Amino acid sequence: MEQIPPGSRLADIGSDHALLPVAAVQAGLVVKAVAGEVNQGPLQAAAKQVAEAGRGDDISVRLGDGLAVISPGEVDVITIAGMGGSLIASILNEGQDKLSEVKRLILQPNVGEDLLRRWLIDHAWVLVSELIIEEDGKIYEILTAVPENSSPVRSNEELYLERTWQTGEAGDVVSLSKDLLIRMGPWLLEQPSEVFIAKWEGELAKMEGILKSVSSSQLASAEAKARELNEEMKQIREVLACLQKDKR
Repeated sequence: MEQIPPGSRLADIGSDHALLPVAAVQAGLVVKAVAGEVNQGPLQAAAKQVAEAGRGDDISVRLGDGLAVISPGEVDVITIAGMGGSLIASILNEGQDKLSEVKRLILQPNVGEDLLRRWLIDHAWVLVSELIIEEDGKIYEILTAVPENSSPVRSNEELYLERTWQTGEAGDVVSLSKDLLIRMGPWLLEQPSEVFIAKWEGELAKMEGILKSVSSSQLASAEAKARELNEEMKQIREVLACLQKDKR
């Protein structure tokens, strides 16, 4: 909620119980909100939550698919949480006509963060913040983006500029390609936390399992896939090794 600027007009897509709009309005961050839901059950739960909070004049609960619940120019902040990055990107893509006056996107994909970063790059949105948190044993990333022409920090070109990164007392060097920055998160790499390290150690373990399966396959494409996985894992391990040396 700290990513929502005061005075915002908010649309929370896939709002479920409308907890975020209610909390944001009660905190004085949001002056008007739309809680959008595509299914009747969560819609009714959201409507009940809004009514019990006495915020019916401030929060409109609407049934509809994605950004279809809002009109162009109606909101300036959109939040979408609890879905895969591919689905969030699809919602944004299908609702591009609703984004012309939106000043901020706050997105929390469950998986596929790299797909969402690529969508933002391709559509001239730039990340101004990335947060990574662990809750109930699950790790989530929160990506906050603004239109690139209004970014107070860096352009996408600057943010994803390929670079050689020297770190650690031994002067270890790791190359950060654009693809690797998109995969792991440019802001998260600059200020890595224990949760970030844990996430990528977990990802490496998953990739090890995939590699074993691929290596035992007789398919003609298996060898190329195994080489690709090995190279990706090598790059991630180099990054983690450098980060952990820096923390020490």
